[in-house]
Amino acid sequence: MTGVGIHDIAIATGHHVLELDDLAERLGVDPAKYHVGIGQDAFSVPAPDEDIVTMGAAAAKELIDRHGVDGIRTVLFATESGVDQSKAAGVYVHGLLGLPKAVRVVELKQACYGGMAAVQLALGIVARAPHERVLVIAADVARYDVDTPAEPTQGAGAAAILVSADPDLIEIEPAAGVYTADVDDFWRPNDRSTALVDGRLSVSAYVNAFVGAWDDLAEQGGPAYDDIARFVHHQPFTKMAIKAHRKLTQHVGAPFDESDLAIGFTYNRQTGNTYTASLWIGLAALLDLDDDLAGERLGLFSYGSGSVGELITGVVRPDYREHRRTGRVRSLLEARVPLTVDAYRELHAGGAATSEDVERPRVTTAPFRFAGVRGGARHYEASAQPDQQA
Repeated sequence: MTGVGIHDIAIATGHHVLELDDLAERLGVDPAKYHVGIGQDAFSVPAPDEDIVTMGAAAAKELIDRHGVDGIRTVLFATESGVDQSKAAGVYVHGLLGLPKAVRVVELKQACYGGMAAVQLALGIVARAPHERVLVIAADVARYDVDTPAEPTQGAGAAAILVSADPDLIEIEPAAGVYTADVDDFWRPNDRSTALVDGRLSVSAYVNAFVGAWDDLAEQGGPAYDDIARFVHHQPFTKMAIKAHRKLTQHVGAPFDESDLAIGFTYNRQTGNTYTASLWIGLAALLDLDDDLAGERLGLFSYGSGSVGELITGVVRPDYREHRRTGRVRSLLEARVPLTVDAYRELHAGGAATSEDVERPRVTTAPFRFAGVRGGARHYEASAQPDQQA
């Protein structure tokens, strides 16, 4: 049977950026607390006319522009910051992209794990119908209360993944390791626009899920540790991935070298926490920036608080370098408009979802924008400004 996996991947993020040096100065803390302590440098902040739909659609547009819509009969949208309790965010994207009517669309949620769940569903669909392709979108805005320890771990971004048979980038292997435990490390009740988190418990739950998923992968016949060339982790902040990976090396009796993970941290250090998109943004960085992956096996670990973890492996195709877009994401990150701390906090205060009628100011230069709420319904439109995300 022809292999199934990731054919292409594209990234989008918010219009603005807050440098953590500026936040450190405002709070009177050593910037090293952020750069070294949590392993982050900045985080993206959406403009008032941006949200998970506009970012997800921007990333997906890039894939559609490159590959067309033939064979796409499924759109899976993963998020934990959904804009409606009923209507899937992917339905808005379907309309913005002008996709065919003969498409199923659904939204998936399990904290930051939702993107991996969507990819697994996509792999199953394509394995059954190899002529089909599945568009997976993972998009989130991470929001925490200001003046809390979690504030510097916010962020915003989206990843769009095209899953197909005979993929250009990575062939995903069948074995997967999974782990679930009911813990209250992070959650967001329906009446809150910001998440609640127990930071210490979240780290230990993440580590337990990673080691547990590894053990299950081994039981399912997965590869040996030494047969995996690179690992990419979900990154609420990059230091959390380092802690988890160090624990795994102790568990399997392997040496630990933090530098082995560094390339996969490159984009996430700048976007901040992107929840469901985080792992896939890390994967995009690795594929974009590592020239020595042809034929190598990768380990991809997803974690969603509450908690669910999954570890899969995939083999990078020999000609992956011919299909990557090195420099595109860097340009996107460099194009973000810097915010002062006061401006960021003003946006933060007005960022909660609302069903009240409102018109949003035209700010974003992305392909799509959130126009506002009319008659209680959200409205989106193509941006009339230059497209800086494509």
